[in-house]
Amino acid sequence: MKDLFQCFLAKIILLALASSFVSCYDPSPLQDYCVATNETKGAFVNGRFCKDPKLVTSNDFFASGLNIPGNTSNRLGSFVNPANIPGYNTLGVAIARIDFASGGQIPPHIHPRASEVLLVIKGKLLVGFVSSNEYNYTLFSKILYPGDVFVFPIGLVQYHANIGKTNAIAIGAVGSQNPGFISVGDAVFGSRPSIDPKILAKAFALDINIVRYLRTVFSPQDDIVE
Repeated sequence: MKDLFQCFLAKIILLALASSFVSCYDPSPLQDYCVATNETKGAFVNGRFCKDPKLVTSNDFFASGLNIPGNTSNRLGSFVNPANIPGYNTLGVAIARIDFASGGQIPPHIHPRASEVLLVIKGKLLVGFVSSNEYNYTLFSKILYPGDVFVFPIGLVQYHANIGKTNAIAIGAVGSQNPGFISVGDAVFGSRPSIDPKILAKAFALDINIVRYLRTVFSPQDDIVE
């Protein structure tokens, strides 16, 4: 009985260790590439089926269109245009063009699965990120001009804002094919179902009526639950 228990315990430990290894970051590929396909046959990696390697072409690793301006006519005055490349799958990278109207911004947000590198192509951007409580919520901020580069650590709150008088363009590259995006405002005030306003009022030291107003901004009225 003791041997059986020890064997069972060893299996549990091995399973826990294996799970921790595969869930930390994008897994290292076990083949040269796994071009994503909509077909439902072949190897299944990172949630996508792999295209038959014999049918892969150069176009599977190519994308165009990052020279085309995005539509910034929205509340935030910004637009993110990610490059759609089937060959991304399993490579652990992604890239996008970001357009900003004058005064536009990508609001405070988190990429939970990737660090980011931002290259300014045009304009004048104010960017920054905030460290965790371990480092006293320190703000690291910089004004960037064309040719400047700034890096944002994984999982920390960051923002990008156009403080120039003209439109701005940047290229963002991340260390994951699926970095995730959590907008702080949308997550806190626009969750579905909504967070109890009394909790938010106390957490952010706000009058409860201000919390209710912010919820109408970030969440459709019919999703609000008191």
